[in-house]
Amino acid sequence: MHPFHEIEAHELSEFIQKNNTLLIDVRNDDEVTRGIIEGAVHLPLAALPSDYESLLKADNIVFYCHSGVRSAHAAAFIASKGYKNAYNLIGGVLAWAKVGQSFVAK
Repeated sequence: MHPFHEIEAHELSEFIQKNNTLLIDVRNDDEVTRGIIEGAVHLPLAALPSDYESLLKADNIVFYCHSGVRSAHAAAFIASKGYKNAYNLIGGVLAWAKVGQSFVAK
């Protein structure tokens, strides 16, 4: 059992529309240049330990990366700080693209 929640790519759009959600892209700069999910904020995983406190105002935080591994680490980190509504996008941008969703230029 994870200390955070997981969300499927096909659930994400509706979740964002219905909930006050902060979407965080934890990929590296070079990956983000290929496009991000609309509305996402880029915060590389390496910067999370020093910058996470500003994120805690959101009702929900969904992290994503390329395949879901780094974002799971990000969600676990935030959860370890006592934040209850941390989510990991299962499968990352690969899963997002697979369900037919698009990306926007950063």
